Amino acid sequence: MQSDALKQWVSSLSGALKGLRLYPVEHPLIRKQLRETHRMLGNLLQGNSKLRLGVLQDTLFINDHLFTDNHAPAENLGRVLQEKQLAGMEFLKGIPEVELKLFMQFLNGTALGHEEFEALFQQHDIRHIRFLPEEQEEDTGRQSARKIFGRALKVVNSIFQDVRMGRIPSSAEAHKVVKDMARMTIADPHALLALSLLKNYDNYTFTHSVNVSVLALAVGRAAGLSEEELRTLGIGSLLHDIGKLKIDLAIINKPGKLTEKEFAEIKKHPQMGAEIFDQMGGMNHNARTIVLGHHLHFDRQGYPQEPLIDGPFDLIDMTTIADTYDAITTLRPYQRPITPRRAIKELLFHAGSLLHPEYLEKFIFSLGIYPVGTMVRLDTNEIAIVGQVGIDNPDSVQLKILFDSTGTQLETPQIVNLDADQNKRIISEVDPFIKRVEVIDYL
Repeated sequence: MQSDALKQWVSSLSGALKGLRLYPVEHPLIRKQLRETHRMLGNLLQGNSKLRLGVLQDTLFINDHLFTDNHAPAENLGRVLQEKQLAGMEFLKGIPEVELKLFMQFLNGTALGHEEFEALFQQHDIRHIRFLPEEQEEDTGRQSARKIFGRALKVVNSIFQDVRMGRIPSSAEAHKVVKDMARMTIADPHALLALSLLKNYDNYTFTHSVNVSVLALAVGRAAGLSEEELRTLGIGSLLHDIGKLKIDLAIINKPGKLTEKEFAEIKKHPQMGAEIFDQMGGMNHNARTIVLGHHLHFDRQGYPQEPLIDGPFDLIDMTTIADTYDAITTLRPYQRPITPRRAIKELLFHAGSLLHPEYLEKFIFSLGIYPVGTMVRLDTNEIAIVGQVGIDNPDSVQLKILFDSTGTQLETPQIVNLDADQNKRIISEVDPFIKRVEVIDYL
């Protein structure tokens, strides 16, 4: 099977998934792209009874072909499969276009794991896609950041669904995944941070909760917390907004300014969250204070104003930094997201009032001058993405060059380590929105 044809199909598949984040499946552009993706799949299945697609050791594969050459669409598709907890699948010859369309919609929805996907397949009579078995992990400590992030999304999804259905959720899986998140943060604080750039707008509640936990753990590590303290911080920040599930969705999703009455309803969510937290059982009291106090602010002028918090404020202040950072770097109906470097300037503006100045300073230092995910221009006029930041030296960065000095986008990103390459240096930040680049595709 020719590698060029596989790359073209993966590019089409990845492009269709991106399109579905922005437009409904009935949109003419989406319908055209899905039709072309199905046509290409049919060509690949000529002479073959099935086509196997999956992820092996963080690398996408189709049959015997491994995408090891920094092919951005393949990396994006592999990341989606990992986030959805899917080891891979087989596409059978004769697959109808409607089955591929439904599968793409499910990939862009809330379903996680084989069981949920298979239930959807059975419900919609999808017969030409079968799942590959799960890869077994011998050592939890060797799990990739992407797998841990995906597990965290699944845990939050499950807990929130229980709350919506009026059930008391279990805290067991949340504790397990936060333990792995804390250990990953200690070992490599930037691995999970890169994934916090993932913004699934359709499932904002889930991704925001996980992102805030990831970011709070990074703040805690920078502030020198122990692993046990990080776990408390991680569980509290993961569930900090759980009380919003009890607020009218029309208020939560309102794009404009809230009325005084609507804001009064929003202000109830910390106490509602604390009540849910108490019902779950097995929770640390200090983690509860995070749920209750994450809108109190460093100057204590936020809410709730009643003296309800009797635990330490340190973990609350760390979560507030994380919550603010994720909020301002996220696209919402009423705001365009800002870049990581500009977000730092915005955070500094609130130091001493909204945000704890000392913890903020340590967090910013740990991010480096150009945080992971920043698009930059080099003195050679090349444009790159900061892909990695040194653990012990945040100013040591690995770049993925996307555009050459003439402004031409490279087919395959070029990897450069600035600490080793003295012939290049960063001179400015570039807004990825202007270059029409999805940063997360290259991390």
